[in-house]
Amino acid sequence: MLKVGITGGIGVGKTIVTRMFALLGVPVYDSDARAKWVMRHNPDLQQELLATYGAATFTQAGELDRTYLASQVFNNPEKLAQLNSLVHPHVRRDFESWAAAQAGKPYVLKEAALMYESEAWKQMDQIITVSAPLELRLKRLLLRDTHRTEADITAIIAKQLSEEEKISRAHHVIYNDDRQLLIPQVLTLHQHFLLAKA
Repeated sequence: MLKVGITGGIGVGKTIVTRMFALLGVPVYDSDARAKWVMRHNPDLQQELLATYGAATFTQAGELDRTYLASQVFNNPEKLAQLNSLVHPHVRRDFESWAAAQAGKPYVLKEAALMYESEAWKQMDQIITVSAPLELRLKRLLLRDTHRTEADITAIIAKQLSEEEKISRAHHVIYNDDRQLLIPQVLTLHQHFLLAKA
């Protein structure tokens, strides 16, 4: 089975692209959603989080207190890196289990904003980067994330791996720039992956 990673910065449109692949019957692993699930359900990771961030990491009911955890790592690159170093290995193992359960499928997709930062790219056979111009990303994000200012969004983008770096490391690029149609790009890659597996 071919394992294909899909990445891109905030606001490029990874979600719409992965939905198109899903409509073609391709299993899609959403790293962000699965990371949240693993943090709530993996006892080993829960113990690591408790040991690192204290009892307030979980509520009285045993739920992960995401607000508290965010307050511990927000604007602290070292603490954020520490959190990622705890979570990412568990997510990588979760992906391997999930992929094994997709036996018989020609290929699977793993969507991850932090594909390179988390070293998830090492599990992939090929990588797609979704790309969009900065001005268009800002416009989309201001419409989508109404609680954020342009300064907030610019700060998030500045912390992410650059668009150029992601493109240079990818095997394929999908341009979501409102000039090139998305569906033909997705269909072309879909056929490419089916033939690569055949």
